[in-house]
Amino acid sequence: MNIRDFKKDLYMLFWVTLSAAIQAVSLTSFSMPQKLYPAGFSGISRIICDLSLDFLNFNIPFGVVYVLLNIVPTIVVFRAIGRRFTIFSIVQYGLVSVFSALFPPLLSVGDPILLSVFGGLINGFGVGLALAHDASSGGVDFISIYISNRYHLSIWNYVMYGNIAVLAIAGLIYGWDRALYSIILQFCSTQVVKKLHKRYTMDTLTIITSKPDEVVSSILKNTRHGITELSAKGAYLHQDETMLYTVVNSFQTREVIRSVLAADEKAFINIQNTQRVIGNYYQKPLD
Repeated sequence: MNIRDFKKDLYMLFWVTLSAAIQAVSLTSFSMPQKLYPAGFSGISRIICDLSLDFLNFNIPFGVVYVLLNIVPTIVVFRAIGRRFTIFSIVQYGLVSVFSALFPPLLSVGDPILLSVFGGLINGFGVGLALAHDASSGGVDFISIYISNRYHLSIWNYVMYGNIAVLAIAGLIYGWDRALYSIILQFCSTQVVKKLHKRYTMDTLTIITSKPDEVVSSILKNTRHGITELSAKGAYLHQDETMLYTVVNSFQTREVIRSVLAADEKAFINIQNTQRVIGNYYQKPLD
């Protein structure tokens, strides 16, 4: 391993550890005290633990269930996505399991609305940190990333719908108030994750410029996305212009705009959200 890779691994380890600590705080201080269920495998693990304790009088550690549920998705992602991504995701959900057993509750708030909202925000921030630094919290994140990587489609809203179905089971057993509060927690968490994780969201850029060669060259220095060039004419001044059309990942949009304006400060740029791309679209692979 060279120095550059070693520094990169230390950098990822820092963010993954911080992500796990934040997620564990959300579990121990917000979710567990009120029997609220977060999204994904952590929520499913909590339901299994509660059912085991309440109906079988057998206490299964949360961390054990959480790790066991992650085994199959981990194998699938390791083969399909990338080694480094999978390893650091294992570290993340492994640390969540350990931290959730070690961290005591930090709050004594009894209001379930406050716990749902702020627990969701904190949980989403923890998960989002891992995703933003090319790792994940495992479980449903693995499944979401696998599908998104294959079909260039963000499915976080669909993940939330699946979580609601799981909560319906918890509602039937423990009462609908816990399930409904948990939906609030999961909704807040999902919105934060969507804001932080933009790898699978895309923007379409339409650029009008009189310096197409310079703009194209500047963009391609920073990205590998294709650019379509079309001839155009301004209707007001009747000057010949060039229209450039490209689709980039949302996290690259600011960088591309800076490249365009560095080459042509008078360029006109229109930015639109893109739902999905079908065809030959370059997606930088996860390590």
